Amino acid sequence: MPVLGGLNSPCHCHRSPTLSDMAVTQQFNPVDAEFYQTADDFFSAHKSLALTYDDVTLATLYSEILPRDTQLETQLAEGLTLNIPIISADMDTVTEARMAIAMALNGGLGLIHYNMPDKQQLSEVSRVKNHVHGLIQDPIKVAPEQLIGEVLEMIEKRKFAFSTFPVVDGTGRLVGLLSSHVVKPRYAKRTIAEALTPRSQVHTIRQKELGSNPIARADKFFTDHPGIHKLLVVDEEDRLRGLFTMTDVERITQERSAQFKPARDSRFRLTCGAAVSATRNAFGDLDRDRILNHVGALEERGVDVVAVSTAHGFSKGVGDTVRMLRDAFPHLPIIAGNVTSAAGVEFLADCGANAIKAGQGPGSICTTRIVAGVGIPQLTALYVCSRAAQEKHVSVIADGGITKSGDIVKALTLTQAVICGGLFAGCPEAPGQMMEIGGKLYKQYRGMGSFAAMKAGSAARYGHVTNHAQKVAPEGVEALKEVSPSLDVVLTQLIGGIQSGMGYLGAANLAQLREKARYIRVSPAGMREAAPHDVVEVKTGS
Repeated sequence: MPVLGGLNSPCHCHRSPTLSDMAVTQQFNPVDAEFYQTADDFFSAHKSLALTYDDVTLATLYSEILPRDTQLETQLAEGLTLNIPIISADMDTVTEARMAIAMALNGGLGLIHYNMPDKQQLSEVSRVKNHVHGLIQDPIKVAPEQLIGEVLEMIEKRKFAFSTFPVVDGTGRLVGLLSSHVVKPRYAKRTIAEALTPRSQVHTIRQKELGSNPIARADKFFTDHPGIHKLLVVDEEDRLRGLFTMTDVERITQERSAQFKPARDSRFRLTCGAAVSATRNAFGDLDRDRILNHVGALEERGVDVVAVSTAHGFSKGVGDTVRMLRDAFPHLPIIAGNVTSAAGVEFLADCGANAIKAGQGPGSICTTRIVAGVGIPQLTALYVCSRAAQEKHVSVIADGGITKSGDIVKALTLTQAVICGGLFAGCPEAPGQMMEIGGKLYKQYRGMGSFAAMKAGSAARYGHVTNHAQKVAPEGVEALKEVSPSLDVVLTQLIGGIQSGMGYLGAANLAQLREKARYIRVSPAGMREAAPHDVVEVKTGS
């Protein structure tokens, strides 16, 4: 009787090699290993040469992964998880509320820029956090003694897209519901008390009955009550505590079956970030009160992350700001940057940052390397930063230089997310007016280090004073971007490219992408070969 597993066992000596066996053998082929190197081997071998995206390509690997089955979820900090690893840049020609809403609905994150008054930034954050979420915690209310004409004026002034309102008395108790059917100019002189649907006919649910899954509870209610589109939430004393709308609940329910769900917080509100500056007062000292008061107000509005954004993040002012915010808001995720060195990552991580922005000068409208003579080509900078981040258990975000989905794939082999500016600046969701030149439509796009942006308020980002009479050294240019399709379309193309790259590497998720990536340098001829060449390209569709 042969010993189980011994030399005579048919399980081993007569078994044909399986596809998995062959795949393992091929993945570790010594010839491939000699040419296609891991990040550590590759960048160590090129330590005297700084490389960027087009200098490098990734080697294909054995794969059992279909692109459509890949998962792009990424965690930037505890409590901050995105469903796609893409962030829109905190630039005044890229991200305000409209862009941040569209980013979150697609699973990403928008960082609202700070080149605006503090009150306006708070308003932009509120617009994102209050956009189509399940339970409206503080719905707009009206009083019985008001005239319908006053409600019409309020709708016009505040540009509401709805005209149905809960009616409450002076103590907050529910009196009824003012339906959109009666909010008409013909009834302008009537009081709300004359036109409302009385309390006895209004559908409500007790706050304590919502349970751990309020969306599911509301969804069941709307299923059980055809034709009812509003569900009011009240407490034990019949005071109004919230409002569900069927449209919002249906959208959230449908999201759960989508591959890339919107990025939402624990209260089903869209995720939103805001950039802040290491602001200084008239004496040149860090304006601690202003920074703390503003970030406190942002947190009250529900902001999910703040980004301390400057061109030179490895500096005392940024470190002091991050340390101050960490002490004051121990649970608020903080992004800080920008840096291009391991020491810079360690510094910001020790100050309390959860995620570090890496990149100085790679942006299409940034001239820091030309003006100041400093900055590191982006892929080498990402590698150096990623190694320090690994030791400090913080995330790295690649900021700048992304021109195509292939760049994102390369960046994600070393980082947890990417920040895009130029790719989104032409989208209708980006701020700024369109202009027509030669029959084509364009939108303004400018670096935050451009003279116009610094004049508008971003000079502190580049270490200059805001006195316009004094000379500044611009580190960015003003430009135009041809108008592009909607952000939904642009992100669909980018996500498709990322998934395709992951499929070629056999990576089911981003952690596997970082683990499996193998690199090799390409020549200028190789770069030309990678793009369409020796043909006349024909556009067959939009």
